[in-house]
Amino acid sequence: MSILHDLAATIEARKGADPDSSWTAKLLAKGPEKCAEKFGEEAIEAIIEAVKGDQVKLTSEAADVLYHLLVMLAARDVALDDVLAELDHRQGTSGIAEKAARPKG
Repeated sequence: MSILHDLAATIEARKGADPDSSWTAKLLAKGPEKCAEKFGEEAIEAIIEAVKGDQVKLTSEAADVLYHLLVMLAARDVALDDVLAELDHRQGTSGIAEKAARPKG
């Protein structure tokens, strides 16, 4: 998991960087809504490659999705470790049971 932690740390460090010097800084400067939009675009591109069955392109798009997910989380000050803790909490629980236990609303 260290590559994701390294990437999250790099993204966090770019929060205060000059938007002209970094794609990450430029994206973060546009605000959380733009970061979410970009994440959605990348997710759709990954879905398209998954449907096509192109493993090489899907691998590349999946990397883009992970990067943009981390940028979106950083834009809303959600730590990667908090997401990982949530996954750890869910581990060993049936997905059906976990979903049923979620608050309604």
